[in-house]
Amino acid sequence: METQIKEQPQWGMHSTSYWITLLLALGIIFIGIRFILQPQVGALGYGIAFRDAGDAAYGQVKGIRDIFSGIVLLPLLIMRMRKATAWVFAAATVVPLGDFLIIAATNGSGDLEHLLVHGLTALIMIINCFLLFAKRP
Repeated sequence: METQIKEQPQWGMHSTSYWITLLLALGIIFIGIRFILQPQVGALGYGIAFRDAGDAAYGQVKGIRDIFSGIVLLPLLIMRMRKATAWVFAAATVVPLGDFLIIAATNGSGDLEHLLVHGLTALIMIINCFLLFAKRP
């Protein structure tokens, strides 16, 4: 019987999954800020342009939610909580998957540029989830 607690491997700045998560968190914060400051530009980047000036408020609402989506991961990264980060990040994959489906339903399969942006984001997030959940030796 072992009486000492084995040291757990540290997850953090030396890990690929840490950096992928940080870059995506900072990226969605940037996108959120862009939606707040320039909602029309954000909407074009998303793939669905506004039809009138009143739609800009919805862009700002999306911006607030995007900023939250990125900020919620930062304390988990700072505290190096790999498992909690993995669960939150896994739950967040619903966003780019939903965005992909919204673009497909609204613009059709011809909008390859925006489908790729949302689809590749979802794919990268899914791959990163596997990295986050992987047990390290």
